[in-house]
Amino acid sequence: MLRLFSRSHEKCDGISNADVHTIIGYDFAKVSSMATPSTNRSLSIRSNHRRNGSQTASTKRTGFSFNSLRGNVQPELSRKLYRIIKSENNLITAHETAGRERISIATQLSEWGEQTNDAAVSDVSDKVGVILSELGEQEDQYAHSLDDARGVLKHIRNTEKSVQPSRDGKDKIADEIARLKMKEPQSARLVVLEQELVRAEAENLVAEAQLTNITRQKLKEAYEAEFAATIERAEKQIILAKHGRRLLQLLDDSPVVPGDMRPAYHHAQQARQILNDAEDDLRDWRPEQDDYTVDASDSVSNTKGKQNMVRDDDADIVAGSVPGNRTVQGNDDASIVSNGTRQSEAVATH
Repeated sequence: MLRLFSRSHEKCDGISNADVHTIIGYDFAKVSSMATPSTNRSLSIRSNHRRNGSQTASTKRTGFSFNSLRGNVQPELSRKLYRIIKSENNLITAHETAGRERISIATQLSEWGEQTNDAAVSDVSDKVGVILSELGEQEDQYAHSLDDARGVLKHIRNTEKSVQPSRDGKDKIADEIARLKMKEPQSARLVVLEQELVRAEAENLVAEAQLTNITRQKLKEAYEAEFAATIERAEKQIILAKHGRRLLQLLDDSPVVPGDMRPAYHHAQQARQILNDAEDDLRDWRPEQDDYTVDASDSVSNTKGKQNMVRDDDADIVAGSVPGNRTVQGNDDASIVSNGTRQSEAVATH
């Protein structure tokens, strides 16, 4: 959730802090796939930073745990995917850290602008801090989406772990049969082992089919969710960045000579409206419904067409390499030309 804290001391354009809260108090609702309770927010991020500083620390992800040692005892079949999931966890932590740092920078920027004793710099830096803070919240939301996608990949890993014993059991029985055939070809245990091998192969066949189905389904589901979250994060960042640039245009950076006074700052209301516009744009954002379909029949027909073209070219090359065929082709070409000439002459005669 975006933490937008109320300004405690500053006045802009003759409007006091109490008037600002009376006129423009609102909920800067975050557009998110997760249902979250609404929180009263204002258009500044300064005064409550000290009170809420401890809240950000409580959201940090846990560090080392003995669970991290599990990678050393993973079955061979699921070991690589386990490492991918572990790396995804590191990526999630990095995005969460980036989001917290962005919010911290936003607060520092706002507090710095307040102590400049420049009304324009103070107001613009505070409003830019609001935009930066929301960018940090978008980063945190993206991290949660990555975590959800990571959870989907765990279904594949767990299925791989369940299939590994089936493979090992089948291979063990097959090795035992091969060993007995070498040492005791007439052993009565061979019949029992062969029956066990049939059952093990049947069980493994079912497990392998389940693994294939789960792998395709969950791989598609996981990265579909990740790509959708990436698009949402990028488009919302674009929205916020554009409104941030609008805020910067309110700051007059034309140089003044020593002794001259800068014009009074009269854009506080416009700055508040820009934040309202940013809020509205985030609320109104909707994902585009993309339709990516693959027609298998087209790919098969295209492949067949290419194969037929290759066959025709090969046939022409082989036929052209025979001397008799070259003469026939030359005669045919001559007859075509002569026939064409006769036809044109006949048309001219008529």
